[in-house]
Amino acid sequence: MTVAEQMAIIKRGAVEILVEKELEEKLAKSIETGTPLRIKAGFDPTAPDLHLGHTVLLQKLRQFQQLGHEVCFLIGDFTGMIGDPTGKSETRKALTREDVLRNAETYKEQVFKILDPEKTRVVFNSEWLSAMTATEMIGLAARYTVARMLERDDFGKRYANQMPISIHEFLYPLIQGYDSVALQADVELGGTDQKFNLLVGRELQREWGQRPQSVLTMPLLEGLDGVNKMSKSLGNYIGINEPAEEIFGKIMSISDQLMVRYYELLSDLSLADLETLKQDIKTGAVHPMAVKKQLGREIVARYHGEAAAVAAEESFVSRFRDNQIPDEMPEYTINAVADLAEGTVPLFKLLAMTGLVASNGEGKRAILQGGVKVNGEKVSDEFLELKCEGTYILQVGKRRFAKVVNVAS
Repeated sequence: MTVAEQMAIIKRGAVEILVEKELEEKLAKSIETGTPLRIKAGFDPTAPDLHLGHTVLLQKLRQFQQLGHEVCFLIGDFTGMIGDPTGKSETRKALTREDVLRNAETYKEQVFKILDPEKTRVVFNSEWLSAMTATEMIGLAARYTVARMLERDDFGKRYANQMPISIHEFLYPLIQGYDSVALQADVELGGTDQKFNLLVGRELQREWGQRPQSVLTMPLLEGLDGVNKMSKSLGNYIGINEPAEEIFGKIMSISDQLMVRYYELLSDLSLADLETLKQDIKTGAVHPMAVKKQLGREIVARYHGEAAAVAAEESFVSRFRDNQIPDEMPEYTINAVADLAEGTVPLFKLLAMTGLVASNGEGKRAILQGGVKVNGEKVSDEFLELKCEGTYILQVGKRRFAKVVNVAS
């Protein structure tokens, strides 16, 4: 492919390329010499399972592989024991060596569901970092100032608020940057929250007489709520090792707007086909539900195979689209005057009052995560008010139902 054709693919879904002209020059030289670029992305094995948010970078690495470049999948077994301070308001608890190695093994199993193992170089940064002497580590630390470190937003805020910053946390960006020196990376990928660390890599490569790597930042994928970054702690994630039916069902629960973003960042659909799809949705030529099913099949097939994808779709259609609501369910009559205002009741309160959730807060989260339906229709407004009249069928998740009758004071 030409430089322009490669750049079009590389830019897909990307937030920023630093510096774009440099990357174009590297691609031109790669074409001229027949030498692939070395593309690096690092992952700290801090948890055993990956979710779709993690796979945004893996998808971009796969695109580089398809363009003929060399991919270095770096497992930060050394940095994982430090703990990435990015975005943290307090010092992270360090993982043990055993935790890191155990998680690293599961990472290797999972990433090859996306990356081509024949074209992937898996490296552990302990290979060079564990061999560093104290003198060499001090020499690395001497390459950067505390003032520059405090330019990082999270460090700056913690310092201003007189919150502790451990010395080892300052080492994290330096060590991540030194990984680029050790690998002689031409390009490094990372989330937008990693920009500072990626730029440290550029500076350290200059210090070691290497051509600075180009930096490509990718967005942080929103979770099922369409607002917050996909995260296990927020419960808005889709794990790639989850059962096929669970993955398909969760994808079907996302908004139409978020669906297009998932296509852009997670799908193998070509750029041309993606643009056609966007136009068809806009003009109404295709129904968003059909497009969402297509996405669900693609994602499930990637992690569980084609047969599982077909079965998951059939199960979803049977259980959800045919409105199979249980014949029997708990029934409630609400007469709680204190919870009513101007003839309406907040849905999140109603969920708690019926026992479908444990608290008002859990009710709000369930709504935001797309797990609540009222009379068969999914609800996304956490502050939705229901009129205090008639009958409502409330559903939370797949199996929790309640009938609310005569909502009145």
